[in-house]
This record gives sequence, structure tokens and C-alpha cells, in this order.
Amino acid sequence: MGGGLAGLAAAAALGSAGFEVDLYETRAFPGGRATSWPVGGGTASENETEMIDNCQHVLLRCCVNLLDLYRRLGVEKKIRFYPEFCFIEPGGCRSVMKRGVLPAPAHMLGSFLTLNFLGWADKLAIARAMHAIPGELRTRKDLDRISMLDWLREKGQTERAIERYWRQVLVSAINEDLDRMAAAHGFQVFWLGMIARADSYEMGIPAVPLRDLYDVGAMPGRVRIHYRTGVTGIEEADGEVSAMQTPAGAVRADYYVSCLPFERLQGLLPALPVEWSAFEHSPITGIHLWFDRSITDLPHAVLLDRTIQWFFNKSEGRYVQLVVSASRRLTAMPRQEIIDMAVRELAEFFPLVKEARLEKAQVIKEVRATFSAKPGLEALRPVAATHLRNFFLAGDWTRSGWPATMEGAVRSGYLAAEAVSAAAGRPEAFLLPDIA
Repeated sequence: MGGGLAGLAAAAALGSAGFEVDLYETRAFPGGRATSWPVGGGTASENETEMIDNCQHVLLRCCVNLLDLYRRLGVEKKIRFYPEFCFIEPGGCRSVMKRGVLPAPAHMLGSFLTLNFLGWADKLAIARAMHAIPGELRTRKDLDRISMLDWLREKGQTERAIERYWRQVLVSAINEDLDRMAAAHGFQVFWLGMIARADSYEMGIPAVPLRDLYDVGAMPGRVRIHYRTGVTGIEEADGEVSAMQTPAGAVRADYYVSCLPFERLQGLLPALPVEWSAFEHSPITGIHLWFDRSITDLPHAVLLDRTIQWFFNKSEGRYVQLVVSASRRLTAMPRQEIIDMAVRELAEFFPLVKEARLEKAQVIKEVRATFSAKPGLEALRPVAATHLRNFFLAGDWTRSGWPATMEGAVRSGYLAAEAVSAAAGRPEAFLLPDIA
């Protein structure tokens, strides 16, 4: 149930193990929240075939299960990896972070020391905290109960270090503010993405629109996908699911896997023993701008000290996408105010914006982009198996071992596939271990 990344991962894994799989998706295309559509929203215009992503989705090399799914679908070559992060201050001063000749965990030391946007006191504080992460990750038991901001304050981080380094990396990675984010998730991002392996930080960006990335025609085994066929009901009998209802009628199977968001599943199975009230959403806003000329040749950059957090060059510096994670402040802001703010801020980083003419713009507010990875939630995230013998759960909100990321969604799909195969007496292992 559900054709997002969790559903695609579960279907691909079970299909490869010889199961006959039917996947039901409400929309006319797969990908769930990782999707794209025509610029004009399908209206007749000269631009209606230009596809834009709802928001820029990225991955790191430490996302081993997501990369495994891409390999299963035969699309891994459609991901381009970048070995440098560029940080830009208002006014245009740039700093680049990349790995050097030293082995992990000191692989970024050389470039880190040259970052212009941090002072020496900031760098020393960050270095002390980074040194503490591997040991405390193994020994501390309270990391899910405290916020990442609590931990940073405990470690004596300067305000500049918090705002310009920790916040810039973590809010974008986890889509939550530091004071609302469990420290365990912040630790995971820095341990796996920045410390454990020299190349794990490299950022992968799809080279095609997201809708073209999920090539379900390459699904292994016997997998049938039913588009425009959402689940409208789930029937129980004798401790198991007996059928699910769709607009096309009842569907019966040996095993059922829900890959639906928590708010959708709650409406279908409200009595499922999940503490529904503990889950809430965190929004992401994507701002798409088209100029009459190129404003930069940079592929992407972190933008400091402003509302906009990330910039991505989508087409020759003329079409750019800006991302604001945990964007609660923008949720109620009118579209034109967001566009005006974005153009005004962008000009502080790229002076050519002042000479360019804005030809068109799109604002996409994903109000339900991810679940909020707040302190105390991890123990309440459900595992794949349920009290119903043939009913299993997946989705980035379930207990995947990761926060709300594409990697977390794929992990959950693989875990659900393992639970199904075990229940069928044909146990298989699909989940790949983390890099460290």
C-alpha cells in the first residue's frame, strides 16, 4: 500500500525473492513525496513539458540502502556525486569544505581549518564536539531524550558555530530545528556522513527529474503496479487482515504491507497500537526561480545567515532551486512574499541577480514533508511486524534506524520485506548494514 520509496523498496526486495507483488498507489506515478510534475501544472503552455521536482532531494554516499535500491532499478548512473561543499556568506565570500590527504576521521581537517565563515574559537569548539561524537554515540543512553541543541550547549559551542555550522548541516539533513531534534539523529548524521569514512559526505544529486528516476519498469520479479488505485479500507478478521478495499473493489492477499504515511494509516486502522498523537509533521519549502540570464556557475551552495539554506543550479545558472527546511515560518506566508524574499536574499550571495530579470517562479510548500524527529519519539516508532499476523508496516516514520530521509524510507521497506519473508517461512536478508 503506497508507491513511495518505502513501497518501491519493499516491492523490489520481495519481487527479487520470488514473491508475487501488487503495489497500489493513489497517484499516476511512483515516488511519493520524491516526485516532480510539469511547470504549468498540466495546463496548456509552452512550458508544460518542463518537469520540476517538488523539492531538491539529495543523498550521501553513506545512504547504502538507497543506493542499493537505485542499483535494483538500474538508475544508479543517474546520480551525480559532488566532493565539495561551498558555503557562501552574505556579500559573496566563499569557503569550500572537501576531503584532503589525511585518512578518516581527519580527512576534512585541512579544508575545515580554512573556512572563512568561522573563527578560531568556533573551530576549536566544533573540533572538540566532533571528537566527542564517536565515544558518546556508544556510551550515552540519553541521546534520544535530549535535543541536539541541548547537547551543543553542553559541549560549549559558540553561537557562530551553532548557527553557521551545526544548524546549516543538520536542519537540512533532518528537516527539523536543533531545539526540536533528538540528539541521536544529529549524532547519526555526523558520524555516518562526516566522520566514519572519507568519502561518505559526498552529496549525490539526481541528474534527471525525480519522476524519471524511479524506473519501475526495471522492477525485479513479478511486481505489478496499480496507479490511481488508493487504499480506501482495511478489513480485519481472526487476528489478521482479510482484505483491503480499493476503488476497483476488494483485494485479498497472503500478506499486506502498509507503506502509507502515519496520518493516512491512522484513518484506515485507528485501533492499531501506535501512539498516533506523538507524530507530527515538519515542512519543507522549495522555491523555483527562472531568470533571463545566468546568475552563477556554481552547482550548489550552502547560504549562510538568511532564510534560504541551500541553492541548487538546475539549468545553466538560469533556473535555480532554493530550499528551506523546517520551514514553519513560511507555511502561512503568501507566495509573492516568499518569492520577493528569495530574490532579495539570493542577490546578497550572487550579485548578478540584481542585473537579471525574473521570468517566472514557483513555490512548493510540502507541509507534510517528513515527521518531526523530536526527542523521545524513537521508542514510539513502530517496527515492521504488527499484532496482525499478515500485516506489516514500512515508511520513514517507522523504526528504520534512521530519521525521516530517503535512506530511512528504503530501510523501512527492506525491513518490512524481511518480516514478510520470515512470516512466509522463506527468510531473506535485504537490509544492508550502515558503513560503520
